[in-house]
Amino acid sequence: MSQRPGLTVGIEEEYLVVDRETRDLVDRPDPGFLEKLSELVGEQVAPEYLQCQVEVGTGVHKAIPDAVAELTSLRAKVADAAEAFGYAPIAASTHPFGKWRAQTHTRKKRYDELSQDLGATVRRLLICGCHVHVGIEDEDLRIDLMNQVAYFLPHLLALSTSSPFWEGEDTGLASYRLTVFDALPRTGLPDQMNSFSEYRRLVEHLVKAGCIEDATRIWWDIRPSDKFPTLEQRVTDVCSRVRDAGAVAALYQCLLAFLWRLKSRNQRWRVYPGILIEENRWRAQRYGARGELVDHGAGRLSPFPDLCEELIDMLRPEAEALGCVKELLHIRRIAGEGTSAERQRAVHGKAMADGAGPEEAARAVVDALIAEFRES
Repeated sequence: MSQRPGLTVGIEEEYLVVDRETRDLVDRPDPGFLEKLSELVGEQVAPEYLQCQVEVGTGVHKAIPDAVAELTSLRAKVADAAEAFGYAPIAASTHPFGKWRAQTHTRKKRYDELSQDLGATVRRLLICGCHVHVGIEDEDLRIDLMNQVAYFLPHLLALSTSSPFWEGEDTGLASYRLTVFDALPRTGLPDQMNSFSEYRRLVEHLVKAGCIEDATRIWWDIRPSDKFPTLEQRVTDVCSRVRDAGAVAALYQCLLAFLWRLKSRNQRWRVYPGILIEENRWRAQRYGARGELVDHGAGRLSPFPDLCEELIDMLRPEAEALGCVKELLHIRRIAGEGTSAERQRAVHGKAMADGAGPEEAARAVVDALIAEFRES
C-alpha cells in the first residue's frame, strides 16, 4: 500500500478580456496591459492561445480556503490591470457574442505550431476552462484514482457550466465549450490503464510516431500532469464566481481523498465503461446543474440536486478532515440556483423582456459577468 497522498491543491483559470465600452473582446490588447499584468501578478499570469485571453494559476495549497483566497486576489489584480486600459476580465467559457474569426493568436512558437498543425479546430478555441490539480505523489496511484474518479467528471462539469452562448446565439447547451474543445484530437475521457508505465508507453508511442512532442499535447478531461506530481482535472468550465470555483475544487479534492480511503480498506469505486460516463458527460454539457444524470449504480436518472446531497453525505468526513466543509456544502446552492449558464440566460431574457434587442441583451450579459468576476 502506497502512502497517503498529499492531496495539495492548485487552481488554474482562463479569462476573456473585454472592452468596457463595447463589451466585445479585445482582439489585440495594448502591450502595456501584459506588462501591467506581469507587474501586479508576476509569473502567475500568462498569455493564452488567443490574445483576448489570459491564464492565472495559484500556488500549491493544503487547504481549499487558502487556494480560493489566493484565486480571489489574483482575480482582483487582473481586474485592476485591465481597468487601467479600459478593459475588464470575465470568467466565462465562451463570450456571449464574440466572433472567433475576429481573434488573433498569441505569437509564440508553441501556438504557431498548434495553429499550423490543427487548422481551424484550434483557431476556433475561443473558450476558457478551469483546471484543478491535486497532489498525488505515487505515480501508479495517480492512474488508479484517475480510472475511478472519472465517474464523477460529469458532476464536476455540471457544477461549472458557463458557456450557453456562441457568437450571439443561445446554443441550448450549458457548456458549449466542450463542443468546441472536443474537435481537437486526444480530448475527452482517457482510456482505463493499469499503471503509470502503461500511460508512459502510450505517450512515448505517440511521441515516437511523430504525433505529439510530449504529454502536454494530450488534452483529456483528466490526466496526470506532465509538469507536477498531480492529477489534473480539465473537464470544467471556468466559473464566473470564485466561490463556485472553490466548490468545484473542494468536491474534486474530497473525491480523491474518499477514493484513497476506500483503497486503504481494500475497496474501490466501480469503474464503469466509458460509454456510460460519456452519457452523463453529455447530459451535464447539455443541462448543467438543473438536469438529471444517470445514477449508474441504481440504473436510473436522478435529479442533479439529489446526487449532490448524496455526494455531500458521502464526502463529509473528507471535507471535515481537509477543512473545506463550507466549500463542499456550496455545491448544494449551485445545484439549487443553477450555474453561470442559467444566470446568463436569465439576464438575457430579462433584458429582452424589458425591450432590449439581441445585441443590447448580449451586452447586458457581459456586464453581469464583469460584476461577478470580482464577487468573493
